[in-house]
Amino acid sequence: MDIAIIVEGKNDKARLKRVLDEHVPIYCTFGTPGSEQLDKLRKQVGHHQAYIFTDNDSSGKRIRFLLRDVFPDAEHIYTRKGYSGVEHTPLEYLIEQLEKAGLDAHIRYPAQSPASGWSKDEF
Repeated sequence: MDIAIIVEGKNDKARLKRVLDEHVPIYCTFGTPGSEQLDKLRKQVGHHQAYIFTDNDSSGKRIRFLLRDVFPDAEHIYTRKGYSGVEHTPLEYLIEQLEKAGLDAHIRYPAQSPASGWSKDEF
């Protein structure tokens, strides 16, 4: 399955890259997207199955709402309210959420990536 993940910013993207296969495209909205950015995202995602993973705050919810119109068939991935955004979500919890979304085949687990630089504290 060809997938693409949409996040808010480059720090969210960097965080997800730590647990996802390098071939999974991750696109950023760079804040609340306007019509030009939404069109660009639509073209970038193309035929891929879209997954939307935005922060669980008012801005993230607003972005998710806008993306829902552009990608009505997108799957939605959520982080906890207690975490200050995707970029600060513990890697273990990110993995759990990706597994719940059925993306197991695209996850890089710690045992698969010993040189990844993950610290024990992140799990």
